[in-house]
Amino acid sequence: MSVSRDEVLRIAQLAELDVEEEQLPEMAAQMSRILDYVAQLNAVPAGETARPFLAGPDAIKFRPDEVKPWPLAITPAKLAPAFKEGFFVVPRLGQFGAGEDEE
Repeated sequence: MSVSRDEVLRIAQLAELDVEEEQLPEMAAQMSRILDYVAQLNAVPAGETARPFLAGPDAIKFRPDEVKPWPLAITPAKLAPAFKEGFFVVPRLGQFGAGEDEE
């Protein structure tokens, strides 16, 4: 597949690249070689019979993905000044008091 000079200019415009006029023939040739290589790759048969490459021996089994919480070295209850029923206990702010009016 060959790429024309106009196609190189259009691609350069889309990529917002400034291409010198003397570079256009070389870029067109390079793009043509890239497209020819991709066409060769597409010609390689793939499907059920072609197995994907996995590094290591075939006997390696993948472990199932399981999301588990990582155990903490120190529990929050030991870090907090006050901890009750799984929550941190903080002092009540004055404006959220038990209905006492401020004067």
